[in-house]
Amino acid sequence: MIKTNVMRLLESRGIPFRTQDYEVDENDLSGEHVAKQLGIPAEQVFKTLVLKGENQGYFVCCIPSDFEVDLKKAARAVNDKKAEMIHLKDLQRITGYIRGGCSPIGMKKEFPTFIDETAMLFEEICVSAGVRGTMIIIAPEDLINYVNAQVYDLVKS
Repeated sequence: MIKTNVMRLLESRGIPFRTQDYEVDENDLSGEHVAKQLGIPAEQVFKTLVLKGENQGYFVCCIPSDFEVDLKKAARAVNDKKAEMIHLKDLQRITGYIRGGCSPIGMKKEFPTFIDETAMLFEEICVSAGVRGTMIIIAPEDLINYVNAQVYDLVKS
């Protein structure tokens, strides 16, 4: 297994985690696909989305893979009127990550980060290890503390 920057960053801070690999399907980069391969519920696999507020700039939302982000709730999280997803073509330039491999840990810059409140329902959640094909399994509190995230209701009801 390849050691990613995400793994090195967590190890350098002594944060416990484990990894699990999955088979990448270029036609299905969904969290549901990942969850099925890992044998865990989709609501425990969190996808990392990058948004841009009308006035506040870029920010990150981690939400369960089987939900959609509520743009109004996300905007409220950063005290903005509007927010929108960034264009896929801009993802790597802004974060250093590609689609399907975007992690809240180790982006090019630190952005305000919000993790959906449902993360607190689990002892462990999964986020990308920074590459397609590998997930980090980590306690939500450890992730929240590491990325200095706020817990917020972010998903469409």
